[in-house]
Amino acid sequence: MGDSTHERGRPGRQSLGAMTLHPLPDSVSMARRWFRKFIAPYDPACSVDDCALLISELVTNAILYGRSDDTWVVRVEWFREGDSLRVEVHNPGFPANVRMRRPDANDAHGRGLLLVDSIADSWHAGPSRHGGTVVAFVMADAWPS
Repeated sequence: MGDSTHERGRPGRQSLGAMTLHPLPDSVSMARRWFRKFIAPYDPACSVDDCALLISELVTNAILYGRSDDTWVVRVEWFREGDSLRVEVHNPGFPANVRMRRPDANDAHGRGLLLVDSIADSWHAGPSRHGGTVVAFVMADAWPS
């Protein structure tokens, strides 16, 4: 057998870390700190600051738009997929509610997905394997060959 790691049936997908956060404003800064701490040993070539910014935006959105009648959490997971870093943010909201807005210059909110779209190499939103919604972004060449 080769040294390819399998994560949930995906060849070459290696889980690097995960965190579960309460849907509270303090969780945004906690997500940034924990991500920086836990990704450091893997020494990615992509900007950890950019990743932390995008995680902040997605965790903020998850907290604002997650919905459940029960107690719920935001889950952040990150993976190595070949040369790329993939980060997923899960919440119990509805996938159809994820959309990129085009805010006016004086709007204070609504730029989270625009930032993700402009900084990440790719991103997507859809149904989460945990139920609810996942928004994920990919930073290509995080570990160049």
